[in-house]
Amino acid sequence: MQRPLAFRVLLAVSLSLLFVLVHAASAAEASSKRTVVYHVSDSQQASFALRNVQNHRRADADIKIVVVANGPGVDFLLSGAKDSRGNTYDVMVEPLIAEGVEFRVCGNTLEGRQIPVDQLLFDVQVVPAGVQELARLQLEEHAAYIKP
Repeated sequence: MQRPLAFRVLLAVSLSLLFVLVHAASAAEASSKRTVVYHVSDSQQASFALRNVQNHRRADADIKIVVVANGPGVDFLLSGAKDSRGNTYDVMVEPLIAEGVEFRVCGNTLEGRQIPVDQLLFDVQVVPAGVQELARLQLEEHAAYIKP
């Protein structure tokens, strides 16, 4: 009678240990793939958002940064777009893209506002829906959400 009880205890301890090890490994993997998403829904906040992204990259070069723009927020990612001082946004966006920052634009906004894709800055990705992309990044990639 003692052997079956000892076997059950050993099995329970082994399974518990396995669970802890698997959980620790997945937590370590998740922490090594840190992601943050910046949400820009108003181009008047774009310069502020881009400065935040620049500062974030300087402080943490290993983090994955994605900028998602929708609604009026897509305007700063159009060729020739300028801020309130007359500076073009591409001088801030293109170096960030070269550093690995990803820019994604809402396809629904482009379609609704009849903005051709060829008006976007080079290497800006179009996603079907900006809000869906924000949710996907948060749910699937556990991205931290920042709204400048």
